[in-house]
Parts: sequence; C-alpha cells; structure tokens
Amino acid sequence: MANYKPVVVQSFPKLGEKITQDTLYWKSYKTPVQIKEFGAVNKIDFSPIPPHNYAVTASSRIHIYGRYSLEPIKTFSRFKDAAYCATYRDDGKLLVAGSEEGVIRLFDIHGRAALRQYDAVHVVDFLTDKYRIVSGADDYTSKLWDIPSATEIVSYSEHMDYVRCGCTSKLNTDLFVTGSYDHTVKIFDVRTEKSVMTVEHGQPVESVLLFPSGGLLVSAGGRYVKVWDILKGGQLLVSLKNHHKTVTCLCLSSSGQRLLSGSLDRHVKVYSTASYKVVHSFDYAASILSLALAPEDETIVVGMTNGVLNVKNRKREESKERFPKKKRPGYRTFVKGRNYMPKQEDFFVSKPVRSHLRKYDRLLKSFQVTKALDVVLEARNRTPEITVAVMQELNRRGTLQNALAGRDETQLSVLLAFLIRYVVEPRFAPMLIKVAEMIIDIYLPVVGQSAVIDKQFLRLQEIIEKEIDYQAELLEVLGMMDTLFATMAKKKATSLEENKTNGILRILEKATSN
Repeated sequence: MANYKPVVVQSFPKLGEKITQDTLYWKSYKTPVQIKEFGAVNKIDFSPIPPHNYAVTASSRIHIYGRYSLEPIKTFSRFKDAAYCATYRDDGKLLVAGSEEGVIRLFDIHGRAALRQYDAVHVVDFLTDKYRIVSGADDYTSKLWDIPSATEIVSYSEHMDYVRCGCTSKLNTDLFVTGSYDHTVKIFDVRTEKSVMTVEHGQPVESVLLFPSGGLLVSAGGRYVKVWDILKGGQLLVSLKNHHKTVTCLCLSSSGQRLLSGSLDRHVKVYSTASYKVVHSFDYAASILSLALAPEDETIVVGMTNGVLNVKNRKREESKERFPKKKRPGYRTFVKGRNYMPKQEDFFVSKPVRSHLRKYDRLLKSFQVTKALDVVLEARNRTPEITVAVMQELNRRGTLQNALAGRDETQLSVLLAFLIRYVVEPRFAPMLIKVAEMIIDIYLPVVGQSAVIDKQFLRLQEIIEKEIDYQAELLEVLGMMDTLFATMAKKKATSLEENKTNGILRILEKATSN
C-alpha cells in the first residue's frame, strides 16, 4: 500500500501591510495594561516634570498614576458630582479641575484639600504665566481667574451654546482658545474686551489644540478634524474626515510632527503634520473619550466610555542587554556535513524521517471524510486556504457530496456561514460555487424547516446576486475602456497595405515617365 500523501494547501499571494518608519515607531509599545476606573474617563493629562505621572479624571474622582503603576498613587475625591478636565500647571506643582457642581478646585499636588475654589465648570487650564486660570462653562461664558486672590478678572459671553473645550498658548501669556457646541472656535486675548478671531468648524466642537509654534490651530467635532492657519486670519488649511463617528480628543506627539485624534468609532488615527495623511492607526475595545502622550512618546494612555484606561509603555532597548540570551550553537554547527558526498567505501545508514500529519490528514487517511471537513470548519481552526484545499481533495476523491450530506442544523449553519464569507473571493470562488450547488441539491427538500438555515440561504443568494451585478458592471466598464483604447491607438499599416501602396506608386512613376 502506497504511503499517504498529505493535502497540498495552495498558497496565495497576500497584500501585506506596508512597513514604514511610522509603523515600526508606533508598534514598538508593549502589551497594553487595562485599568478599570469608576466611570467614563473624560480627561488624561501628563505632568510636565519627571517622573511624568498622569492625572485621570473619571466620575467624581481624580486619580494620579505613576508611569508604570497599576494602582493610583494619589486620589482627589473632594467632588460631590462629576469632575472634569484635571490639568497640571507647567511646573507640575498645581492641579486644577472643574466639576458638575459649578466649582473649580485648585489642588497642591502634594496635598489633598483644595487651595482655591472658583465658580465655573467643565473646561479649565492654566495660562503660561502660572498665575491665571481660564475656564469655560455650560452658561456659554469663558472666564479668566486670578489664582492668588481667587477673583474673576474678565468674563466673555460670545458663545451661543455650551463651552466644552479650550486650550492656552505656550508662547503668549495672554492668549487662549475656546470651542463650543455653537460650531465656533474663538481666540481671545485677555488684553481686549472681545475675541480677536472666530472660525466656523461646522459641527459641535469637542476638542481644540494649538501647535507649539502658535501659528496653527486644530479643531475637532463631528467626524471632522480641521487645521486653521492663525497667521493668515483663520484660513482653513485642511479638513480631515478619516473617522466614522464623532472625534472627541486631540493630541500632539512630543516632536510636534504627528497629530493624534481619538473618536467614538474606537480608533486613534496618527497623522503626519507635513502631509496630513494617516500614517498609523490604533484599534480599541470601546469608544474613546480622552487621549494623552507622555514626553518623548514613552507612554500612550487612552480613556474610554466604559471606564477602562488603556496604558501602553514603549519597549526599552536596554532591557535586552540587561538579560542577555544564553549563547547557542551557531548555524554552521547544524549544517555541518549536510553536503558531504559519500564515498564507495562508506557504509550509509539511513534514518527514516517520521512525518507528522495534521488532524484533518489523519481523518482523511482513515476515510472519515465528514469529520475531516468538520475539523477544518471549526471556528478556532478556520483557515480558508486549508478548508478549500480539503474540499478540493474530497472532490478529487469523489466523496465531497458524502461529506456535505447528513448534517444537522448546527453543522449546516457553520458550513453556510463559511460559504457566505468566502464564496465571492476570487481565490476560492470556483470550488465554493460547486460546494454551494451541491448543498442546494442535497438540502432543497428540507428548506422551510429551520428559520436559521432559511435566513442563511437567502443571505447567500443575496451575496451571489450582488456579485453578479458587480461583474456585469465591470464588464460594461471593460467594454468602454476597450473602446477608448481602440480610438486612442494609432492605426498601423499592414504589410499587405504597404505592398499595395508601393505598387500604385510605381505605376504612377511609370505613367509620368512615359
């Protein structure tokens, strides 16, 4: 009896992911750490001074985490209602946060009790002079507060809806920006009585960001991220629409060359600030509300609506040198003598090589065709190339129909789900169409006995009809293109036409000479 030959799985070319420097850079993070908070995480802010702890605002608490800690090293819980927008001062010594109570609280990072309280809510930030605070509230106002005296300096009431985001300039101590649900972004100079610039975003504004140079402003709201040139009077430079749901947060990398945006569609997009094209993307388990990057991009922290904090730390290069791997034999040790040619006086001893068969091969070897097909259709082992290869082997043996027959509702449902997913793929279509025809012939008499199976048959019919329509449209387009190419191509004279032309010319020459 001949030895069993394993099923040959045909390999197909794949369109691999394009590896760029950005791909390598943004993928060089460790496995993420998940931390559960008490509520949706609405703000994350890193301390500007080492060791760069970060403040997380969720529910009615503010937790301070260390870069590599899983438990908060400090907690501020002096809020009776939801807290908002906890932000560090530039020197890392003070922390300010708003709340649903309508009160801003100022904390010493080393203490627990609030140093100052102001009447405002939602948006808070420090001006770069370190002695004034900017706030935005649901009463449509933007206010400036003096820290030492705890008094209001100036109030602006230009927005027509909730003020839900804001930021301050790092270069100008008198400049700040606010974004509102009235679709506008306003730039204020505290030395004037009204805003100095207004841009129309077109959607409720969820986040604003000033570039470190102070010349560019980024606004996010709806599905759009828009970049404005402040030096040109608020001219729109680019409008980005790469998210499927509302964009909720913005962040710049430490170099300022990459812009990050988080959205309710569970994605974080990384843009190049030179071309404003997406250079990388992160996927998360829930909708994203907040996002922050540590200095030098060493840590990326994302807060989600389900109260989960996702923390990724960059892999350290020096850790490889700290624990060197045990030196193993070199490559030449394993290939030594492989190419040796035996001589006549040598006695050759052959060692039989034991082949290890996969489970579906073992079942096929023992002619258990139904079980072999079930194994490759299992969810955890579902590799379409292997499944189709087994079907082709069963078809070659003439036992494919036997393997497809005699199935209960669950087994048939799994098989139909596989067909629905892969029947229109060009790699598998010839074989799977044949399988679909066999299934219809076998199970046509029992159609109508199971609502689940009937629904899958209708879905399969819908997919095939849609694919037929696509193919018909493509054939029409191909015909149009052939017509265009035919009219554009220059008509070349054939050898027969050239001979005829030369003969006529000779006759004319003779006639003129006579």
